[in-house]
Amino acid sequence: MKGERKYGLIAIALALISVGIIWVVGLGQATEEPVATQQEAEKNIYSYIKLFDAVAFNVNRDYVDSIDPEDLVRAGIEGMMKTLDPFSTLQDVKAHDRLMEMTEGKYQGLGMSIAQMNNVITVVSPIEGTPAYRMGIKAGDQIIQIDDKPTEGMTTEDASKLMRGERGTSVTLKIKREGISELLEYKIERAIIELKNVPYYGVMDGGIGYVRLSKFSKDSGKELKDAINELRSKNIKGLILDLRSNGGGLLDEAVETANLFLDQGQLIVYTQGRSEEKREFLAREFPVYKEGPLVVLVNEGTASGSEIVTGAVQDWDRGVIIGNTTFGKGLVQQVINRNLPPEYFLKLTVAKYYVPSGRCIQKPEMVNKGSSSEEGSDSLVVSKKEIFHTKGGREVYGGGGIAPDIEIEREKYKPIEYNLERQSLFFDFAVSYIAKHPDIPRSFEVDDQIIAEFKQFLKEKNFTYKSALELDLDNLKKHVEEQKNSEVFAKTLENMQSLIEKEKEKDFDQSIDYIKKSIKGGILNNLYGEKGYYEEIILKTDPAIQKAFEILTNKNEYKKILSSSGSVGTGKG
Repeated sequence: MKGERKYGLIAIALALISVGIIWVVGLGQATEEPVATQQEAEKNIYSYIKLFDAVAFNVNRDYVDSIDPEDLVRAGIEGMMKTLDPFSTLQDVKAHDRLMEMTEGKYQGLGMSIAQMNNVITVVSPIEGTPAYRMGIKAGDQIIQIDDKPTEGMTTEDASKLMRGERGTSVTLKIKREGISELLEYKIERAIIELKNVPYYGVMDGGIGYVRLSKFSKDSGKELKDAINELRSKNIKGLILDLRSNGGGLLDEAVETANLFLDQGQLIVYTQGRSEEKREFLAREFPVYKEGPLVVLVNEGTASGSEIVTGAVQDWDRGVIIGNTTFGKGLVQQVINRNLPPEYFLKLTVAKYYVPSGRCIQKPEMVNKGSSSEEGSDSLVVSKKEIFHTKGGREVYGGGGIAPDIEIEREKYKPIEYNLERQSLFFDFAVSYIAKHPDIPRSFEVDDQIIAEFKQFLKEKNFTYKSALELDLDNLKKHVEEQKNSEVFAKTLENMQSLIEKEKEKDFDQSIDYIKKSIKGGILNNLYGEKGYYEEIILKTDPAIQKAFEILTNKNEYKKILSSSGSVGTGKG
């Protein structure tokens, strides 16, 4: 049986090489070379196949220790994949089935999309309503450790296996977040992840429609179309499409979504690769929302399919983009099982996405995960400074991701805030408070009495955290100890600790608005679900939504932004 698996893996290795990747064993690095003819290409490929076969044979026969042939060949395949981009992988049947689960909308795990960036497992976006989202995981978070396993060099497939599991079980993640010196530790309970395409839509005061699209999986285009039609029946004066933290999904659904706003025949996106000819995707149907004012909300977790929609809307000057520059995932993967054993699938990047102006969505730093080189023939690197133009003549820039027309300052969390989220204390308090006060109206406000109960709850839970100053003091103490000067600085360090403790007492009051909003959100979500949470919290307090409302209710400002004199990516909210 082991022998059969060995030859099966060798067949995979040969098949992988045959798709056009030349693996130079001596250098350990993949190179892609233009070839004059198919015959010449095959000659080069087969010469390296012989090299691979010879090295594997000699290592297996003569290496000082016994080597499992399967491990040997699998290591060769994994090395080959690591020289490509973060999204090209060899999958077995189980991994392939998990990929299909994501498009069908249900699985068991934490609820986030991830990618390997600079050899680190990185969160692309947490999925709304899931354990990862509720615990405060953010787009861009680097997962340093999963339970007791460091993730350095780990594939996304391996990381996914560790994080998925039976609902009710827990996994501990150590997270590195930009701007925070300490590693954050999250213990998250797995759940059944039911992926909703459209978790909420409704009409705000002033007649502005709002719809949240969380992903592009089966039927997302149809669900969004139904939501917009219902909003139009209420005579909305403008529409906000929220694509923040939408990590993408099925290309066809993204194209169908863009078609809801663009006229029949308009280009939405095109793909092009080394061995794949240019393929254009056009709007096929008449749009559902053709002329009404439109704002699209984006952030750093807006990726792939949602970037296609955003880029198409911006390039056709169809709507205003508000938020932060998007993720920059513009690589097209194709699932291949040609020449492979039936239990394996190759998910391989074969092309790049380009929005109508000609911009490539892909960010240069998101590719070439195994190579230090940034240039070369057939490189995935794109220019950072290329200038393109929208239909109306506005300048937009290449180099990856979609820059918004109006930028919103990223929310910054204080240590007390992210530690309350990380320890799930807002959620736990909501459960406790509702048990004591079951008849809470949806219009309630967090008053002094609720705050007093929350403080008592934190005391009972022995809530502790370290402020930014406290972390700096810890580093100073460590340095003093290393220099063997503890006795000299003992009194000074003690006084500094005392001052820091007094400052920490002010942290709660300085974060009172955030704390009140989070307490209210936890209670509303528990009692009234996503509808109550959106209508009482998100639509009334979210800065990006407030800015979108301001733009949509000011016709002159809206037109000015979309005119050729308007500038892209420089406006501030």
